[in-house]
Amino acid sequence: MNLENFLLLSAILFSIGLYAVISKKNLIIVLMGLELMFNAINISAVAFSRYITPYSQLDGLSNTFLVGQVFTLFIITVSAAEVALGVAIVFAFYRNKKLISVENANILKN
Repeated sequence: MNLENFLLLSAILFSIGLYAVISKKNLIIVLMGLELMFNAINISAVAFSRYITPYSQLDGLSNTFLVGQVFTLFIITVSAAEVALGVAIVFAFYRNKKLISVENANILKN
């Protein structure tokens, strides 16, 4: 596979995630859309780090070869924390108000 295929896959996943975030009213679907967008960014970061590294440096794993993978590990860590916090907020919101709609999120002020 070449770089264009990975970038096309990444763009499709990012578009699906963006659609879920913008159009859906359920907080769980919005969180899933955000995770899909993070995964699309991960795919493109790893693809760029693999295909931009010169082939002469691929014999011994160079530092530039691992930049995308290390960046992806940080994104996965941040997105795991985001999911834990988001699910906790959704559970607290549902426990108090029995609703999980984005439109009713301003009720949390009360």
